[in-house]
Amino acid sequence: MSAAHTNVVADVISGPVPAEAVPQDHDVVEERKEEKKYARQNNDQVVVGAAVDLHDSDEPTDEEYKTLRKVPAGMKWACIAMCTVELAERASYYGCQQIFANFVNNPLPDGGNGAGAVAKGAAGLNQSAGALGMGSVAATAVGQTFTFLAYTIPILGGILSDTRWGRFKTLCVGVAIGALSHVLLVIPAIPKVLAEQPAKSHAFPAFMIILIILAFASGMIKPCLGPMLCDQSPVKRPTIITTKKGERVILDPQTTIARYFLIFYWCINVGSFFGLATSYAERFVGFWLAFLTPGIVYMIVPVVLVIASKSLYKAPPQGSVVLESLAVMREIFRRGGLRKIFKPNEFWILAKPSHIAEQDGGIDTHKVFWDDRFVDEIRQSYAASAVFFLIPVFLLADGGIGNAENDMSTAMVLNGIPNDVFNNFNPLAIIVATPILTYGLYPFMEKIGYPLKPMTRMCIGFLLGGANMVIGAIVQKKIYATSPCGDFATNCPAGVSTVSVAWLIPLYTIPAVGELFVLVTSYELAYTRSPARMKGLVYAICLSNSAVAAIVGLASAAAIVDPYLTNTYIVLAALCFFLAPCFPIFFKHLDQPMFDFQDRERMEGKHQQDFFAKHAQQEDGELAYNSNHGRMEDISEKV
Repeated sequence: MSAAHTNVVADVISGPVPAEAVPQDHDVVEERKEEKKYARQNNDQVVVGAAVDLHDSDEPTDEEYKTLRKVPAGMKWACIAMCTVELAERASYYGCQQIFANFVNNPLPDGGNGAGAVAKGAAGLNQSAGALGMGSVAATAVGQTFTFLAYTIPILGGILSDTRWGRFKTLCVGVAIGALSHVLLVIPAIPKVLAEQPAKSHAFPAFMIILIILAFASGMIKPCLGPMLCDQSPVKRPTIITTKKGERVILDPQTTIARYFLIFYWCINVGSFFGLATSYAERFVGFWLAFLTPGIVYMIVPVVLVIASKSLYKAPPQGSVVLESLAVMREIFRRGGLRKIFKPNEFWILAKPSHIAEQDGGIDTHKVFWDDRFVDEIRQSYAASAVFFLIPVFLLADGGIGNAENDMSTAMVLNGIPNDVFNNFNPLAIIVATPILTYGLYPFMEKIGYPLKPMTRMCIGFLLGGANMVIGAIVQKKIYATSPCGDFATNCPAGVSTVSVAWLIPLYTIPAVGELFVLVTSYELAYTRSPARMKGLVYAICLSNSAVAAIVGLASAAAIVDPYLTNTYIVLAALCFFLAPCFPIFFKHLDQPMFDFQDRERMEGKHQQDFFAKHAQQEDGELAYNSNHGRMEDISEKV
């Protein structure tokens, strides 16, 4: 082997490679077939058929990517199945969650049926359903604890799905736990149990145990469904295609993922609208029926999973990938990364095998068992996480400030309407707004050349959250001004304020639209900017924003009471308006498009196996490390 041969570095990224020179395995061919089959976009249906092969289509140049319109692919059956599972699971989850506050907060209504329902006739017009009568602080504590667990446990679920069980098995385990919890949840709401006095000493312990079980079920399901939906996308790389109208457009993977998450979030809220049924069930029949009906809906989930199982792509677990990411950080700090923490390029290069090999003259694969690209993926995840840390502020403005909005409703004129029915205006607004954004605003902005990039969307969402808090402060101040008890209106024995409960509608609808800009964008960032083998964990970290908001709500529950409710709204409004412009100013780099976030070879760990198998040949000159590609390249036949 000549010296010249030994020093050659195979670079297959920087220059164009003829199609015939690229090896095609079975998986790649199948992916191309999928792209051809599912390249659809509303009325701009792509001209694909037997004579058109997307493998021969053009991948866009940088200029074409900037100028051509980007369109998403359609949804295959496996994607629709995942959305159906999410719809049914969220219907059961929110159908129960939305009535927890009344179950814990309010006592059994005078003249009611003993199951929590209000009295019949005029006596029950301004009553609220109740059972345990433990008060607002306890209700807030229970609700926030449940939310905290339901959005913290997904981190465990994400780790299990990435490292041990895979997404599908983890999902199935969560579904089984959820089925058990829904059956048990009816028990503490049985009239005979509630009749035992005091009810809270008998029903409450069982209720809390079952809530923890339900939170574990959600924790296994949540980190798997979203990533598994996106795993089914048939579009793996940007490709120029031609619509039936003759327009050249780009079938874009990131645009496809954004569309998928919008539809996914729409399904979540169609499901959560089921809370309307449980609100009326608790009010007119009792809590046993209100908890039973979500359990019945939940049984759709295992049926769909069984039917769809064979159609799903199931990314395999990747063993020690979480430890691998920690080892990357350990290597960085071992090599003096702390001194370079504010110099990102110099900081992250310390863990790249190409840099380590150059500095040390070789690589110890017992200590360095990743490739350059994995380090870049970790870097992208950390960049996205900086945005995730700000989202709890929006969530607090989106009904996350303890039990404040429920307290507000109990001080208003109800006229026979359940006080917690207004929670359902949140999903209703999302159900209406999602198709407007998905098929109206976003395509229109793309068509005129001003697409709404991720950080712009985040900014809009926070502005909506701030506007919502301004309205909340105004309404709360008006309630205090018109209540017989003045600034202590929530549990006023003399009556309620003259303010109509209809004023709650904007407090639920405005931040709901904001969710489509903030939360859906965060899901997109979590999936597209996470390592191929760690998508479940990073997605779970994104979801944990709700847990952080719940902690804040729980910690401040005792303070978010009369007469300080107005101040709470004012503080959150100021925070939202302050943070809104920070996204396009300080996080503009996250607007850069991602192209290779769905590499199935990396998701299945094939590049990792390649790194170990071929590294030993490097000393013989058969391989050179390609820092662009982030893997070992065999050059013996290319020189």
